[in-house]
Amino acid sequence: MLESKYLQENIQNIKKLMDIPTLKHFETRNLGKLLRLSKIRQYEDGEMIIREGDLDPWLYFLLAGKLRISKEGIDIALIERKGEIFGEMRIISSLSRSASVFAVGTTVCLAVDTTASNRLADQDEVAQFLLLLYRVFAEFITARLRLTSEELVIARKKLRRLSGETH
Repeated sequence: MLESKYLQENIQNIKKLMDIPTLKHFETRNLGKLLRLSKIRQYEDGEMIIREGDLDPWLYFLLAGKLRISKEGIDIALIERKGEIFGEMRIISSLSRSASVFAVGTTVCLAVDTTASNRLADQDEVAQFLLLLYRVFAEFITARLRLTSEELVIARKKLRRLSGETH
């Protein structure tokens, strides 16, 4: 893994973040806060980004490349959309990582250190920023839950067909 230092809050970096679909609705000042907590990480093909069971504090936004998600050694998803968030469940629940994430090809991520709140000005700034992140999480989790529900219906229909059930 190649890793930058913590990013600087400047107009060039803020403009780059505004190109990420997930972040385009953030206000400029909130993007600046995000930058102060973030590093750019580049991973090579097959490199592990998140290990199932770990307790690390990082939240990620996919900037380039693809990700393979695996749970208990079984591949469960492929993420390839720029701006996709991953690693958020650990931040919301404080439980260990629920799955492993691997780079597919060269992959670049914005890695946000959720424990680096000392890099923000005061507790009010921290609270406002966390509230904003949780809103983004809620939108992503809702979309993922809908997709999971759709996949469950498809799987159950296939199972019924295979077992010969009619209803």
